[in-house]
Amino acid sequence: MGAPGTLPDERDRAHLRRCVDLAREALDAGDEPFGSLLVDADGAVLFADRNRVAGGDATRHPEFAIARWAAENLDAARRATSTVYTSGEHCPMCSAAHAWVGLGRIVYAASSAQLAGWREEWGLGPGPVAPLPVQVVAPGVPVSGPEPTLTEEVRALHARLLGVDLA
Repeated sequence: MGAPGTLPDERDRAHLRRCVDLAREALDAGDEPFGSLLVDADGAVLFADRNRVAGGDATRHPEFAIARWAAENLDAARRATSTVYTSGEHCPMCSAAHAWVGLGRIVYAASSAQLAGWREEWGLGPGPVAPLPVQVVAPGVPVSGPEPTLTEEVRALHARLLGVDLA
């Protein structure tokens, strides 16, 4: 399960739905629309967070917060069997933190390549960090995504953030 390019399953979609809701919560609070969950092997949500970069610290990504929380609160075996769900594929910083801490699978609603493509489509420049796929930064981490039933919703959140009219 979780080979690159595999689609998320029903259980995954329920967790991804919550991530997109967290992304919307972040956007409504004046932040960038990203939300993430850490879920254990039994399906219990251990940690949930959203982007908190609006205050000026561009490292306050929810995936990075998950890696730090997991390192402090879970043993190596439990980290390895946990899954990180996220509205958007990890950036290189978060991918590296995920791998260094030894977390398990990553499941995302929209890919970094999709986000980069949307920015290009909307006439915006690239972000400050290369949109590298998780598998380039952390080749040993199993990945599933994107989730086609949620990518348009994620796209709309990013368009709203950037003031792009999708009509």
